[in-house]
Amino acid sequence: MTRLMLSVGTALLLTVSTVWAGPIEDATAAYTRGDYAAVFKILQPLAVQGNAGAQYRFGGLYEMGQGVRQDYVMAREWYEKAAAQGDAGAQTNLGGLYANGRGIQQDYAKARQWYEKAAAQDDVLAQFYLGRLYFYGHGVPRDYALARQWYEKAAAQGDAGAQTDLAELYVNGRGVTQDYAKARGWFEKAAAQGNAGAQTSLGHVYAEGQGVPRDYVQARQWYEKAAAQGNVMAQYSVGWLYDYGRGVPHDNVRAFMWYKLAAGDSKGFGKMLVADKRNRVAGLMTPMQIAEAERLAQKCQARQFKGC
Repeated sequence: MTRLMLSVGTALLLTVSTVWAGPIEDATAAYTRGDYAAVFKILQPLAVQGNAGAQYRFGGLYEMGQGVRQDYVMAREWYEKAAAQGDAGAQTNLGGLYANGRGIQQDYAKARQWYEKAAAQDDVLAQFYLGRLYFYGHGVPRDYALARQWYEKAAAQGDAGAQTDLAELYVNGRGVTQDYAKARGWFEKAAAQGNAGAQTSLGHVYAEGQGVPRDYVQARQWYEKAAAQGNVMAQYSVGWLYDYGRGVPHDNVRAFMWYKLAAGDSKGFGKMLVADKRNRVAGLMTPMQIAEAERLAQKCQARQFKGC
């Protein structure tokens, strides 16, 4: 995973001298217009002259294919130049290339080394990714306690992904004593930032009564927020609520609609399970009801899951 290049101007201004202030302002304006070709043209001489911030973002243009053909090898080369100068963003993104085997052979050990360099500079994404390495045991022995420590550092800086993963540790008692109250607190912080995974998990907290009284109405509200972002599990869960009349009136049409939407984006065994749910509900419906559910599903997709 790579940080998004949404604050190119602000970040660059922190690493350039006044000599380059004018070109950076031009690059910022070009980026705001979505004119990546102009950004590339402006950053190139700065990167060649050795400015670490420009090199980092120049590598990002190659990685994302913005203003230039996507080229992970070139991205790696520019990240390496900036990383060698201590640029934390470049170190994190370089770690990401190693972790995902993009432009280079996959190597979790090297990914960890670069993440650690950036994390030592309090780079929040590097801290989060280190947590992931320890959680999954990628290139290191699986260690939930160490995962928790890195998640906590990133979560304290407001990273929604780390907050969500930290909450899951508390739900399952991995690397920590199981604590639903703490889990809910971290889920709420991430959900407030719009993290669909956290919103879905918060829905589960209320649906299953994990440390709170079971409340399907609250569960539905959180599921719907995540479902509107295209989260498959949330869409399935909304369908389940309508299917069994939990927090909403029982409604086969709505249940079928949400199951169909979830099945469309599910994969593997999960797709089969959701499809089975949809087909079971279909067996209880009239042809007219099925047609209505199909229409609603198409309408919902056309609206990108908003207002369904």
